[in-house]
Amino acid sequence: MFNPEVLKAGPGRERRKQALAILSAALKAVDPANAVKRQVSLSDNTLRIGQRIYDLGRYRNIYVIGGGKAGGSMAEAIEEILGERVTTGLVNVKYGYGAETQIIRLNEAGHPIPDAAGMAGTKQMAELTRQATADDLVLCLISGGGSALMTLPVEGITLADIKSLTDAFLRCGATINEINAVRKHLSQIKGGNLARLAYPAEIVSLILSDVVGSPLDVIASGPTVPDTTTFADAYGVIEKYGLLEELPRPIVEHLRRGKEGLISETPKEGDEIFTRTYNLIIASNEVAAEAATTKAKELGFHTMLLSTFVEGEAREVARVFAAIAREILHSGRPVPRPACVVAGGETTVTVRGNGLGGRNQEMALSAAIEIAGLEEVMIIPLATDGSDGPTDAAGAIADGSTLRRAQEAGLLAAQYLANNDSYHFFQQLGDLLVTGPTHTNVNDLTFTLVF
Repeated sequence: MFNPEVLKAGPGRERRKQALAILSAALKAVDPANAVKRQVSLSDNTLRIGQRIYDLGRYRNIYVIGGGKAGGSMAEAIEEILGERVTTGLVNVKYGYGAETQIIRLNEAGHPIPDAAGMAGTKQMAELTRQATADDLVLCLISGGGSALMTLPVEGITLADIKSLTDAFLRCGATINEINAVRKHLSQIKGGNLARLAYPAEIVSLILSDVVGSPLDVIASGPTVPDTTTFADAYGVIEKYGLLEELPRPIVEHLRRGKEGLISETPKEGDEIFTRTYNLIIASNEVAAEAATTKAKELGFHTMLLSTFVEGEAREVARVFAAIAREILHSGRPVPRPACVVAGGETTVTVRGNGLGGRNQEMALSAAIEIAGLEEVMIIPLATDGSDGPTDAAGAIADGSTLRRAQEAGLLAAQYLANNDSYHFFQQLGDLLVTGPTHTNVNDLTFTLVF
C-alpha cells in the first residue's frame, strides 16, 4: 500500500516496516466496501441496515445517490448486495477514485475545489431525488469530501463564487465545522435540504465520518440531517476570519439577508421531513485508531489511544506529540517503551508561504524539528484518504534523524516550514508516504512511536 522506497530513506528499516504495518491495519479497518457490508445485508426480500429492517416489497424504486472520496467503493458494495434491485443511481467521486459499477453511475469531479462536473452531477442527483415518492427508497452514500463533491449553490450564487469561498477557507485556517456552517447556507442540498427534496420518500444515509467527533450535521455538510447552525452562525464565521471584503458579494449578501430573516432557514430538528430519514455512521476515525492500537499490541508495543478529537494548528499540535515522546523517554509515561500512542482528528494550517504541502506533512516537519537527535522516536501523521492537501502524499515520516539528514542534504527545515513547503522537504529526503487513493476518508491519524 505504501511506497516501498520510504523503507530505504532513513535508518531503521525494520522500525519503519513495523510502523507501516500499523498504519496499514488502520486503513484496512475502514475500507468502505467492508464497512458497508458489515452494516447492510439482504435476505430474500428483507434488507437489514444497521438495526433497522426494510421490506423491499414496499418500494417501487430504489435510488442510490451520494458523494465523497469513498463513494465508488460504497456504490460497488451496494450493487453487490442489491444487484438489479437498484433502479438507478449517481454518485460523485473525486477524480481517480472510480470503481466497477454497472447500474450506479460514478461521476468523477473536483476536490477540494468544486468544479462544473461535480455541480452537474449534483444537479442530476437533486432531480432524481425530487422524483422519488412515498413508495420509493433512496440510499445516500456519504463520505469525506462530500461537501466539495456535492455542490449545488442556491440561486444567485455561481460555481465561481463557491470556488472563491473554498479557496479562501483553505488558506484562513477555519475548522471544518465552521466551513460547513457556511456551505450549508449556500446550498440547495446541504444542511438537511437533500432530505427536504426527497420527502416523502424514505431515505437512508450510510456515512463514513471524516469529522472530529462525528457530528452528523457536519459530515459532508449534513445533506440528510437537521441543521444545528443558522445564517447568523455562517455570517459570524466569515466575520471571524476577515472575509467580508474578500468573498464575492453575492455570498456575503445572501448570508446577510439570511441573518436578517429575509431567507428561510435550513431544516431543523423536529421538521417532519426527517420522520422518514435514517442516518447511520458505518466507519469513523475511532474505528481506524482502535485497529491501529490492536496491530501495535500484536507487534509488541505498549499502546494508548490518546484522543480522536485532536484539532489545532498543525505545527503547534506537532509540538504536543513531540512532548509526549520526550515524556515516554524520560519517565515511561503515559506508556512505557516500546510505545505506540495513536491520536486522531484534523488539524488546520494557516498558509503564509507559497510552498506545497498539507496539514499532515506540515505537522511532520514541525515534529522533526522538535525531536531532532532522538533516534528512538518516530512521529507519523497520516491522511487516511491518501491525499494530504493538494499533494499526492498521504503524510510523511519524521524521526530523530530527519534534521541531520536534511542538513547533510543542504535543507534548512525552518525555512521550509516558514514557507509551508513540507512536501518538497520530505520529497528530497524520501520520507513522503504515498499510498495512492485509499478510497476511504475518516480524518487524520498521528502515530507517535518510541522504540
